[in-house]
Amino acid sequence: QVQLVESGGGLVQAGESLKLSCAASGNILRINTMGWYRQTPGKQRELVATILKIGVTNYADSVKGRFTISRDNARNTVYLQMNSLKPEDTAVYYCEADVVNYGGSRDYWGQGTQVTVSS
Repeated sequence: QVQLVESGGGLVQAGESLKLSCAASGNILRINTMGWYRQTPGKQRELVATILKIGVTNYADSVKGRFTISRDNARNTVYLQMNSLKPEDTAVYYCEADVVNYGGSRDYWGQGTQVTVSS
């Protein structure tokens, strides 16, 4: 089994910064793509950013230039540095990992961490 544990969410004011972390543990041979998604009540979960094992990144247009995704492959950890936060960034943020083990490959999700940005 694989577990993803997120941390770093909280309440901040507009313009401030937060850094989210997500550590994967368990039965892991390799992690391919890691990513962050977010969801607000009544809306579908949306992509925020993804990063390949080799470091290639992809961002939603709404966060380009403000958020930075990174990963530490030795620690199976992905980060999301969020700067210049806006009230519309308020959401539950979930990390995702495409994990390969002897049983095959599948996606795993964290439990979610709340980010609230006040105006």
